[in-house]
Amino acid sequence: MISLVTDIISYCCIGLGVVFWFWGTVPLLGDRSVLFKLHSLSVSDTLGSMSIIVGLLLKIPREWPLLILALISLMIWNTVLGYVLAYCSSGGERND
Repeated sequence: MISLVTDIISYCCIGLGVVFWFWGTVPLLGDRSVLFKLHSLSVSDTLGSMSIIVGLLLKIPREWPLLILALISLMIWNTVLGYVLAYCSSGGERND
């Protein structure tokens, strides 16, 4: 019974991650600015990837060290990438 509930939650997390991936792709077709498109894509991609990794963590718990490392890497990498994009779009100007 516990295995069935874990499988259902795992598949829901993986499905939610795929939905986030596609949800972030939709704004690319709009008429908004490139930075808005990149921001929405990176946020939804991060949430989707993290949700998929949590689903995999529930599905194959023996691989938890690798999956936790992947979660931490996603959080750090996408945060740093967001700051780099914001800095590059501002033209390097300092706002003191």
